[in-house]
Amino acid sequence: MAGQAGASSRELRRVVGASVIGATIEWYDFFLYGIVAGIVFNKLYFPADDPVVSILLAYTTFAVGFVARPVGGLIFGHFGDKLGRKSMLIITLMIMGVATVAIGLLPTYAQIGIAAPILLLILRIAQGIGIGGEWGGAVLMAYEYAPEDKRGFFASIPQIGLALGLCLASGVTAIVSMLPDEQFMAWGWRLGFIGSIVLIIVGMYIRLKVHETPEFEQVKAANKAAAIPFVTMLREYPRNVLLGMGVRYIDGVFFNVFAVFSIVYLSNYVKVPRTTALWLVTLAAFVMVFTIPMFGKLSDKWGRPRTYAIGSALLALVAFPAFWLFSTGSLPLIALGIVVPFGVLYAMCYGPEAALFSDLFDARVRYTGISFVYQFSGIFASGITPIIATYLLARGDGQPWQVCAYVVFAALVSMLSALAIKVPAPGTQLSNARRSAAEAARQPAR
Repeated sequence: MAGQAGASSRELRRVVGASVIGATIEWYDFFLYGIVAGIVFNKLYFPADDPVVSILLAYTTFAVGFVARPVGGLIFGHFGDKLGRKSMLIITLMIMGVATVAIGLLPTYAQIGIAAPILLLILRIAQGIGIGGEWGGAVLMAYEYAPEDKRGFFASIPQIGLALGLCLASGVTAIVSMLPDEQFMAWGWRLGFIGSIVLIIVGMYIRLKVHETPEFEQVKAANKAAAIPFVTMLREYPRNVLLGMGVRYIDGVFFNVFAVFSIVYLSNYVKVPRTTALWLVTLAAFVMVFTIPMFGKLSDKWGRPRTYAIGSALLALVAFPAFWLFSTGSLPLIALGIVVPFGVLYAMCYGPEAALFSDLFDARVRYTGISFVYQFSGIFASGITPIIATYLLARGDGQPWQVCAYVVFAALVSMLSALAIKVPAPGTQLSNARRSAAEAARQPAR
């Protein structure tokens, strides 16, 4: 296999390092918006007489970023499968960076009126397009360079970027939240957005030094790139696309309930200080840095569908107990309710996910395939989750049990989807996708 052939361990380390650093920057930019949306943007850009309405409006722009992600996934997936993975990663990093810094400089509604939320919406769309193309390229660089029997582990390392990005985003917000409220609302919240320019410069420098993946180079050299990767994906892998989106459901729901919505819930309903809630999410994200690769490695032994299905079942089991711990108001119990479900058990799904999705497609359409599955499903799995959770919480008069029931439903859908995926055990034989690619390489170009 090309992915295992000649990549030296030094080159593999360089590629994985570039992937995780770039992914960290992208997720930092993206989640910084999500964290700030419910505590700043609702007041400065979407003022309303009803605080629930203003929060919903702010979360709507958060959701728009997820709607834009499939667009970015299709655009950069198409060119990533046609021209290569590396160049797309550089472009997406620039898009995310410029949009994020611009958000930090954007005047408020009080300063420029209706133009403020409109510009914020445009910049959020740019963020969504950037991350839509970023994720697929970052994980593929690691996946396609790695030995086949270790692809679960190496593809999980860029996934650490989510934990590191969230850790940085929530940590930075927690630090600036120590400012007096007046200063935080006036200028403190902007520092995290403007400061991302430093990370962008570092990420760009590292990414320019990596090479294209051997597996894509093989497809390119054989002149076997798909004419329209999206059409080929739908024609050859319709079942895998649907199952992949089902698998993704609990990832998006659980993450946004525990990393985004929980901050608003704890601060508004349990009366936990906002800074404390942010630090607890930061702690869970730090734990995830270690648990993501652990479960990625485990998936190389157990098989990715089985590992993901078990993780989904565990997430269903902990939803109600976690929110019960939140409702006690006890800080140690609240910490337990965030760190164990989110920092440990969630990683059992998120760690193997990149390799699981990559297993579903051959190299001709893999960038397009995993980007579409991950980003399109993100609209309902991630983007609208804070809105749904806010509505269910209001419908339950501040009681979170309907939110928990929604988490359980999403977990069961993902568990059944994972169990329905049919791929060989790691290291035993070529997957159907790779066999299709091999057969296609022997056929005349179309």
